[in-house]
Amino acid sequence: MNRVSAAPEAVLDAALGDRAQATAAGATTMTTWRWSADGDRAEAYPSEYSARLDAFGLHRYYAPPEWGGASDDHEVMLRLWRTVARRDLAATVAHGKTYLGTAPVWIAAQPEQAATVAAAVLSGAPVGCALSEPEHGADLVNGSVTATAHDGGFRLDGVKWPINNGTRSTHLTVLARTADASTARSHSMFLIERAALPPGSWRQLPKVHTHGLRTLDLSGIEFSGARIPASALLGAEGTGIEIALKSLQLTRTMCAAMSLGAAEHALRLVAEPGPRLDEPGAGHVVARCAALLAAAEAATLVGARSVHGLTGELSVTSAVVKSVAPALADRVIRELAELLGPQAWSMDGPGLGAFQKLARDHDVVSVFDGSTPVNRASLIGQFPRLARRLASGEHDDDGLAEAAAIGAPPRRLDRALLSLASRTGCSVLQGLADVAASDPVRADPGLARQAAGLHAAALQLSALMSQVRPAPRPPMAAYELAAAYELCFAGAACLHLWSARGSSRVGEPLWQDGLWVRAALYALSGPLAELLGEPRPAPSPDERRIFGRLSTVILAAAADSGPVTPFGTAL
Repeated sequence: MNRVSAAPEAVLDAALGDRAQATAAGATTMTTWRWSADGDRAEAYPSEYSARLDAFGLHRYYAPPEWGGASDDHEVMLRLWRTVARRDLAATVAHGKTYLGTAPVWIAAQPEQAATVAAAVLSGAPVGCALSEPEHGADLVNGSVTATAHDGGFRLDGVKWPINNGTRSTHLTVLARTADASTARSHSMFLIERAALPPGSWRQLPKVHTHGLRTLDLSGIEFSGARIPASALLGAEGTGIEIALKSLQLTRTMCAAMSLGAAEHALRLVAEPGPRLDEPGAGHVVARCAALLAAAEAATLVGARSVHGLTGELSVTSAVVKSVAPALADRVIRELAELLGPQAWSMDGPGLGAFQKLARDHDVVSVFDGSTPVNRASLIGQFPRLARRLASGEHDDDGLAEAAAIGAPPRRLDRALLSLASRTGCSVLQGLADVAASDPVRADPGLARQAAGLHAAALQLSALMSQVRPAPRPPMAAYELAAAYELCFAGAACLHLWSARGSSRVGEPLWQDGLWVRAALYALSGPLAELLGEPRPAPSPDERRIFGRLSTVILAAAADSGPVTPFGTAL
């Protein structure tokens, strides 16, 4: 990328200091990791780490430029979060929660409300989002916290739990019931300033102790007749669910940065020189994991840029990215853990026990902002249109080109274009036939064959999706088709990025002769075949050759702290 040397993530990376590994004597110079390890053991909030992020100005990226924020470029913010997550995922979740808390504000707030929240965010104040409830979890429609009209305002009653930033946040965006469940618009969204709540009308619930992400400020709040003014209402009464779902389209996409960071951290820990790499097949495992990480990176970057270029399709894109990135990262971490053996779970293992911590922390990412089943269910609900569009190949050429233009300034995000269902399907996947026939792909006969195979699988998937009938409880087979759709999306994203950038980066090891894109497509082909009910293809001589080359490149890059993914940066 042309902008890497001056990119904000490079500045942030330098500000966070060296990520030195433990020496033979057990010493370390990595202050950021020492904070993370000690804080994890003590379950203490990462205050010192967060202070460095504030000093860099990361919080300024959580407000739009029109309200004084640093940038509206979601690719930039994704890169920043990934930079933090490849050191400590928990610190990313702790600091970045303000982005989720404020997302409903930028979608639905009146100017005075937005100005108030922007001032708080830019001062470094944390903001929380209170959606979940103990009895209902992610089932937002059946939430029981109520906001009853009272004296020209509202009275809040009930429990919201769990909430990240639940204790520290100065403001909360709260989803509460304002009408009977039988109505189509039963919930509304509110902006609550904690300091303005009447004393005795609310109670702080204790910290939640968790297996991973131990350092989070994860707690809850109980409202008991808390009076709030009418001006606390965000948007029109009854639009709370719509605001929440549109907000989640943005936050789900950004969550994938955490998976990229955690999987990169795991890959670096294992790929650094050590006796475990002398074991038979170790290089193949490293290469396969690097290929899966490249596929996740491609899907995530295209998804982040789709926030701007394909905004109306985010109900599909965000669900796909939020499912596929954690799933691929989980596979990477699991395979690398098997290669490490007992060291993977040692508190004194590689990187002072970094592997076991990142594995515990990442276990929870698939649940954030809608779990994998929730996201796949939302895809299944759109299967009829998605199947038709995929079969036709119709897509938004201009939006797709912008989604693939990594590093270029995107168009301004128009939040009014956010929609609960995509009328145009998913251009990234629907443009697969065209990109498979493009000159950059056809120039490599091996890549052309892989692209044709992916397109054939996508058409097979389209036929299977069209047979799924709408149902309140879709069959398990439908969820497997949704998972296959995600892998096709990731493969298509790889091809779009290669077609857009491959010729400009031929001198880089990961890009030479299509190395990363060919490896990524090979790594996706086996799981995709199984999901479609086909036998997993046996490794071909070409696949073994590609993975052998990739192993050599990744091991050299890890030893030099260089990029280990096609769009990654040095560490």
